Amino acid sequence: MNCKYGDHCCLYPGSFDPVTLGHLDIIRRAAATFDTVVVGVLHNPDKQGVFCVEQRVDMLERACAEIPNVKIIAWPGLLAQLTRDTGIRVVVRGVRNAADLDSETTMAHINGRLDPGLETLFLPASPERADVSASMVRQLASFGADISSYVPSQVLPDILAAFSKS
Repeated sequence: MNCKYGDHCCLYPGSFDPVTLGHLDIIRRAAATFDTVVVGVLHNPDKQGVFCVEQRVDMLERACAEIPNVKIIAWPGLLAQLTRDTGIRVVVRGVRNAADLDSETTMAHINGRLDPGLETLFLPASPERADVSASMVRQLASFGADISSYVPSQVLPDILAAFSKS
C-alpha cells in the first residue's frame, strides 16, 4: 500500500502537550529527509494533558506553518492502526537519552508486531534541545518560570495563558 500522503512520507507521533522546540527540531530534520512529514497528535492514556487535542493540533499548525511538507493530524487510536490505515511505513521518534531509547525501542518492537514492515527511525535530540520535554515545560510554566527558550514563539502566549488560569 502506498502512503496516502504521497511517496517517501513518515509519521512523527506524539502527544505534543505542548509542542516544544525539541519537537520542532525533530520535525524540521525529518522534513529535510522525507517528502512529507505527518505529525500525528495521539492520545496517550498514561499522560494527563493540559491542552485538548484540537488546541495541540492548532499550536502545531502555527509552529510548523513555514515548513511546507508537514501535515498535522489528530488520531484517537493506536499508532499501528494509523500507519496501516494511511500506508505510512516509517515512524520517526526523537530520543534525548538512554532512557528514551530504551522505551522507544520497546514501542518500536510492539508497533512492528502490530504492523509488520513498519520501521522506526530514531533521531537523537540536537545537543541544545536534549533537555527539552513537554513535561518539563509544563512544570516550569506551572511555577511561572520563563519557558520562552523551550517553546516556539507562536505558541508561547497559549501556554502562558493556560498556566495563568491555574
